[in-house]
Amino acid sequence: MQKINPFRQSALWLAFVFAVFAHSVSARELPDFTELVEDNSAAVVNISTTTERKAPGGGAYGSPFDQRQFEQLPEFFQDFFRGPQSPFGGAPGGQPPRQSMGSGFIVSSDGYVLTNNHVVEGADEIIVRLNDRRELPARLVGTDPRSDMAVLKIEDGDDLPVVQIGRSRDLKVGEWVLAIGSPFGFDYTVTAGIVSALGRSLPSENYVPFIQTDVAINPGNSGGPLFNLDGEVIGINSQIYTRSGGFMGVSFAIPIDDAMNVFRQLRDEGSVSRGWLGVLIQEVNRDLAESFGLKRPRGALVAEVMAGSPAEDAGLQSGDIVLQYEGEDVALSSDLPPMVGRTPVGETASLQVLRGGKTINVDVEIGRLPEDGQARASSPAERGSPSSSAPLGLSVEPLPSEIADAWDLSSGGVLVTNVAPGPAREAGIRPDDVITELNRQPIGSLDDFADVVESLPEDSAVSVRVIRQGRASYFVMKP
Repeated sequence: MQKINPFRQSALWLAFVFAVFAHSVSARELPDFTELVEDNSAAVVNISTTTERKAPGGGAYGSPFDQRQFEQLPEFFQDFFRGPQSPFGGAPGGQPPRQSMGSGFIVSSDGYVLTNNHVVEGADEIIVRLNDRRELPARLVGTDPRSDMAVLKIEDGDDLPVVQIGRSRDLKVGEWVLAIGSPFGFDYTVTAGIVSALGRSLPSENYVPFIQTDVAINPGNSGGPLFNLDGEVIGINSQIYTRSGGFMGVSFAIPIDDAMNVFRQLRDEGSVSRGWLGVLIQEVNRDLAESFGLKRPRGALVAEVMAGSPAEDAGLQSGDIVLQYEGEDVALSSDLPPMVGRTPVGETASLQVLRGGKTINVDVEIGRLPEDGQARASSPAERGSPSSSAPLGLSVEPLPSEIADAWDLSSGGVLVTNVAPGPAREAGIRPDDVITELNRQPIGSLDDFADVVESLPEDSAVSVRVIRQGRASYFVMKP
């Protein structure tokens, strides 16, 4: 019989104890969501909507009349328009209404509910179902498509359960978060993950600095709450990035700080007002940073200042780079719109701007963001006398008056007629672009263009301001 070495036996025992201890410590570090879910599920609601199908012309389905007119018709006429013999595309019994489903949460005991705009958009009937299986009708208080938010009011709501509102500005990347919603109609589904990133800007939403998470969010989760470990709502689940139609590990939530601002305005005013600067901006990449004398890419490059805007009144110019807004760094161009949007209309904001290689401060009285953007039409042009610029690989001609008038180019410019292989093509310049600035020098005529081209530095990045279809952008060329 083989004897066990006492020292070896002790070592094995210690290893076992250490493994058990390590497992226990690891288990204690993982969050327990059970209490959070029990405390907050009652204030999370399922939202179902019903939308009557309309005829292509906007009337009741299967007829040329609107819904009210249709209901006033004699019954045999209504049957005719619903029937298969209808010349307006009716169907037996008419088309069934469209139904959809989403999530939301109660923020006040008298029945105010927050959800996404796309959950209730166009709905004729909204029903809110609570955790205790009560189904209550709700009316639409207001919507804000720019932030994809909607506010509902439960009819006859009284002493309803509510969520606790947290502060999204205190969030940190890597923090645990939890979502409660109704993905695919499965009520009160709980999913958890971490904050993946903060301040994300999406192409369709310029005024929302989204919270990115890896929490499993699917169709039906929209409008539901995102909780932190303290049981506070810090976001509204809104969008997912997907190629399959389902969860792929990237989801986005509206920060609750922004959401509550929208909620208060919709509840009290019925609409949302946002701060407006009146500039078109673009990202500062490495080449643009070099051409403007920045050591690293940062800030928001002003490509165009809109006429009559607060920016124009304050003296902002195209080619300015906004480095700070109210003392807060502007790292990316997408950081600026939410900062401006959160500023109350009429307040004065201080901007730190890079202009001509020097840093200056500009004070701007923030205006109200217009409801509709300013559209600019383009006009056909008669070709003038062309001029060629071999170092850049492009040909230009005088700016036709029709284009100058249509795009409000009172300071002039030159029209690009041809782009050959070379620096201009590599930079992305196209025929019919209008060049108004080259190497930070204004271009008002062919002579201006020729003079600036002749003095361009070799093997150095130079900026080019281009008007394309009425919109300004900066490009970088290396002659």
